[in-house]
Amino acid sequence: MTEPPRPTAHARLARAKLNYALHVTGQRADGYHLVESLAVFPAIGDRVSLAPAGAAPGLSLSGRFSGDLGPSGSGEDNLVVKAAACLAQHLGRDADAALALKKALPVASGIGGGSADAAAALRLLRDLWAPELDDTILAELAAKLGADVPMCLFSKPARIGGIGELVTPLAPFPAHAVVLANPGIAVSTPEVFKALKTKANAPLPDLPHDGFGDLAALCAWLASTRNDLEEPARALAPDVDAVLAALGACAGARLARMSGSGATCFAIFETLQDAQAAEHALHADRPGWWIAAAPVERIGTLAG
Repeated sequence: MTEPPRPTAHARLARAKLNYALHVTGQRADGYHLVESLAVFPAIGDRVSLAPAGAAPGLSLSGRFSGDLGPSGSGEDNLVVKAAACLAQHLGRDADAALALKKALPVASGIGGGSADAAAALRLLRDLWAPELDDTILAELAAKLGADVPMCLFSKPARIGGIGELVTPLAPFPAHAVVLANPGIAVSTPEVFKALKTKANAPLPDLPHDGFGDLAALCAWLASTRNDLEEPARALAPDVDAVLAALGACAGARLARMSGSGATCFAIFETLQDAQAAEHALHADRPGWWIAAAPVERIGTLAG
C-alpha cells in the first residue's frame, strides 16, 4: 500500500526532554559517555517555524530565552542552522530555508533544548523539501548532529542507550503531568561529566515486559533508579538543592529529580490540575525561577 502524502507543517514544537532516570554506565575511548535513560517529552518546548513568505534565508530568534543564545545565536553554530545544512547536504540542495526559533526553554538547562530544536527543524524541512524521505534516514542525520537529537526526533517515552542514539519506544505509558523548574543558572554539561567520580555505574533495572500500566507502576520503578549526574551538578550548582527541595515539598508531588546535567529539575504529578496548582504556588514563592507545568500524554500502544 502506498503511504499517503505527508502534509507540510509550518511549525513544530521542539519538546523538552526530561530524563526521568539517567545512569552513566561507562565511557568510550573517544570520550563519549555510555548512558541508560528513561526519557519523556512533555507538551512544552521551543517552537521552530517557517518564516513568512519573502523572508530572507536564515534563522530569526524570538522568545524569553533567545538573548541567552548570545550575539551569534542565529549563526552557523545554532543546531537549527546545522540541521538545515545537514539535511540540505543529504538532499543535494541549497539550505535556503527561512526559519524562526521561539526560544521558550532555558539554555544549557539539561532538558535538550538545542537538540529538540534541531530535531524539529529536521522534521519541518523534511516535510517541506522531501516528504518522501524515510524516518530511518532522518534518524541517521539526527545522530550526526548530537547524541540527544535522535531521541528528540522521536519525542515519545523511550528507553535510551549507547551514547543516546539507541531509542527503544515504551508502551503502554501512563498519562500524568510534570512541573519543571530552573533557578536561572546555566550548567556546563562537560563540567558535570568531568566532576562525575565514577563513570561505570550500575545499569537501569529491567523494564516491565508489559510496560507501565499506571502512574503508580512507573513511580515504583523510578524509585529504584537515579540520575548519576545529580550529585556532581549539585556540587557545581548548589541552587539545584533548593529546586529539588521546593519541588519535593509540593502537594501531590510523586517524585522530584534533576533532568540531564541540570540545572532544571522536575516533579511528577498525577494530573495537570495538580501540577498547575504546584506551579502557581512555586511562582509565588520563587518569582525569579523559570517554572512551567505540562502534560505527558498517554501512550496506549507503540502505534499510539
